[in-house]
Amino acid sequence: MIGFEEDKIMSIFAILFEKETRDMKKDIHPEYKEVVFLDTTSEFKFLTKSTMTSKETIKWEDGNEYPVIKVEVSSASHPFYTGKKIFLDTAGRVEKFNRKYKKK
Repeated sequence: MIGFEEDKIMSIFAILFEKETRDMKKDIHPEYKEVVFLDTTSEFKFLTKSTMTSKETIKWEDGNEYPVIKVEVSSASHPFYTGKKIFLDTAGRVEKFNRKYKKK
């Protein structure tokens, strides 16, 4: 059996929790749905839930179409997880740096 003090504390928590849920704003949260993340360097893909969206879709193994989010690095291509050293220069960063800071 719950003692008087414990019952009083539980009542206070119930009131606080009830007030919090009443004060929550409606319709401000993004949609949380299933998406496919595609690692462009290793072609590794995985299905998960996210609030990110994309106009591109991909057909998954279950036959359904899901939005696809393209990423450059995942656990399948990151050197920490693979143990391999790879060089990613997808945006031409080295060339851009050399042009900008080239000795005259």
